[in-house]
Amino acid sequence: MECPLCGHEKAHKHGKTSKGGQRYLCPNCDKTFTDTFDTIHYKRHIDSDEIRTILQSHTEGSSLRGISRITQRAYGTVVSLVKADERQKAQIVHNAKVQKVETDEVSADEMWSFVEKNKKTVEQKK
Repeated sequence: MECPLCGHEKAHKHGKTSKGGQRYLCPNCDKTFTDTFDTIHYKRHIDSDEIRTILQSHTEGSSLRGISRITQRAYGTVVSLVKADERQKAQIVHNAKVQKVETDEVSADEMWSFVEKNKKTVEQKK
């Protein structure tokens, strides 16, 4: 399995979590992670069916407080799931569309003004 933290290709099994999920160890960065790392399920004590119900209810237009009452979950938990889902979808769109854009020229006006400002500051210190 590939390490999601450093990209090393040979992370290996490293025991189980308290809930029975597989844990992995990366020999390169010496970090452990699970297969749900960087997903909406990571470090959540809610099963996938309940997460699916919450997100589907939100998609269908139910209020967050209504979803909280129906699922008997805290309002903050419901909000956290909805925000995580939106971030994940935005990242998928970004990876699919923005990273594949080919350019011949890059405009870096803001970066250049920052460099010029710091260049003048360095020159004044001399």
